[in-house]
Amino acid sequence: YQSQLITKGWRASMTDGYDCYQNALAERVNGILKQEFLRYRCKNKAELLSLVKESIDIYNKLRPHLSLGMQTPNEVHEKASRQYPLALT
Repeated sequence: YQSQLITKGWRASMTDGYDCYQNALAERVNGILKQEFLRYRCKNKAELLSLVKESIDIYNKLRPHLSLGMQTPNEVHEKASRQYPLALT
């Protein structure tokens, strides 16, 4: 695996000290993208980027999350922003 990356000039994404839990959030997001949204092979990079953007919008704006009390991430963020507005400088 590593040698294939090197031949293509790519660098593997590694965490500090190879701590497998450090990258858990990114892996969860990647898993959700692959399992729930990217269900077919895209024809080109532009189509893939468009599909990923659409998937992120659906995930944040339309998909309720059990861990958020069946609210969307945007709903939780907007509520928190109203309750705790950032100080303006």
